[in-house]
Amino acid sequence: MMTDNLRAAVFMMTGSSAFAVNDTFLKLLGDNLGMFQIITMRGVVVSLIFALLLWMQRAKISALVPKDRWLLAMRSGAEMGAAFFFFNALFHMPLAAVTAILQVVPLTVAAAAYLFLKEPLGWRRLSAILIGMGGVMLIVRPGTDSFTMASVHALLCVLMVTLRDLTTRVMAKGVPSSMVALTTAIGVTLMGAVGSVTEHWVVPAALSWAWLGGTVVFTVLGYYLVILAMRTGELTFVAPFRYASLLAALVLGWFVLSEWPAPLTFAGSAIVVATGVYTLYREGRARRRALAAKAALPRAPGEC
Repeated sequence: MMTDNLRAAVFMMTGSSAFAVNDTFLKLLGDNLGMFQIITMRGVVVSLIFALLLWMQRAKISALVPKDRWLLAMRSGAEMGAAFFFFNALFHMPLAAVTAILQVVPLTVAAAAYLFLKEPLGWRRLSAILIGMGGVMLIVRPGTDSFTMASVHALLCVLMVTLRDLTTRVMAKGVPSSMVALTTAIGVTLMGAVGSVTEHWVVPAALSWAWLGGTVVFTVLGYYLVILAMRTGELTFVAPFRYASLLAALVLGWFVLSEWPAPLTFAGSAIVVATGVYTLYREGRARRRALAAKAALPRAPGEC
């Protein structure tokens, strides 16, 4: 019989791999459609799906406190920037390289939480973050011919995703996940619609329609399974399995896109994953110690 943690691990690996499949479809679409057209067409359908989920939950944005409404707006803005930079990087870099760079996000979120949210950060985790950043430098290799504007876009995407996750971290836990997903999807769709006026729209061929459908299905599937994983198992056990997306990107890049990363990209990816797993482990250990210390405190008279 599977435990909750094992079920959550399966959900996380499947959801993370679904995002890699989605990225593969997007990369294939980039040869036939404009970037903003893809963002707009996919965004409309994804927004409708999340709107239906929100309607079924009977949740309303007007019921939120002003702080959470501002945080939703800020998160949507960060996601818009992340989408713009991600698409630009994805269309001009190997899939596995872009995916590997994005694996540094847990490290950047930990550093940002220390700087802006005053969360504790010991020297071990700080060292892991610095080493992980060194792994990213191996992937993008500044000063060489492999360092292009697409590399800059990938790094800027990391900054935007970090801001997005940091905003999510301080949002009230009572805000429905479907509401967060809907406001984000609407923001990205509006950004795509505005940008699409600079492109020449084309009628997608039958194969492009199939790929567009694939991006919608695997985007929604990825979101749903990752959220389900986080709510089923322990965060510190489940989170490392998100790195399954890198393995999926390597396989898909090789078999579908005929891409194979350079040896230094492999080395940098291994460093980023190793330091990310270690950081998550230390974070979980610190959280367990804090909970144990809180439980050991004497209770006030009459407190349950």
